[in-house]
Amino acid sequence: MKVTLLLRYTLAGLLVLLGLSACARMPGVYVYEPQPAGGKTNGASAFDAKVYVDGIWASKIVPTVHEHAVDITTVAAAVAQDVNAAGKQYGHQAGTGSPYAFLVKGSGTVAKVDTSAPTGPVTVEIARDGGQPLTLYVATGPVIAGTAIRDGVGFISFGDFTNQIAYADVANQINNRVKTDVVAKVDRAGLTGKTITFYGAFSALAPGQIMVVPTELQVAP
Repeated sequence: MKVTLLLRYTLAGLLVLLGLSACARMPGVYVYEPQPAGGKTNGASAFDAKVYVDGIWASKIVPTVHEHAVDITTVAAAVAQDVNAAGKQYGHQAGTGSPYAFLVKGSGTVAKVDTSAPTGPVTVEIARDGGQPLTLYVATGPVIAGTAIRDGVGFISFGDFTNQIAYADVANQINNRVKTDVVAKVDRAGLTGKTITFYGAFSALAPGQIMVVPTELQVAP
């Protein structure tokens, strides 16, 4: 009887361990791992999204956007016609069902600066041949949200990280760099009526609306 109970407890323990091992490899499922002796953390806990982004912002992210950006009028026209076809031709999808992210560039006149909205949208009008100007928005914060740049560059994948939290933190840190390295250098108070040139990315979230998160932003004198 004692032997039978011992076998049952042993098998139950093995099943629990196997279940935890399997869950640890599933995205979005996390297993608590105790901190090792000496105060050191394991690889997953030690991941620092800020350090990761700092290491690739100037060397990979900004150059990739600059090199692969497509004129915004071209992308906007393609998206308006068929967003999925446009995504396959010009964009990048982080995963099945995710919105397409596009790397874009353009130059236009600032029509309005909305400092009352958290994202600080700057309305830009871009001339198009034989038609109405293209109206879009450039995010200037203080809130920079979304994953457009992370997903648009194409070389940052969920499989590179331990879990969804780390993957999301990377997008947040990229957006922080946009705030500190791009929009913080622009005087929004004097933008209206001026011509700006931008490089950046946007996600096809809302039909007919483009909100560019800039990686470069220049204002004509």
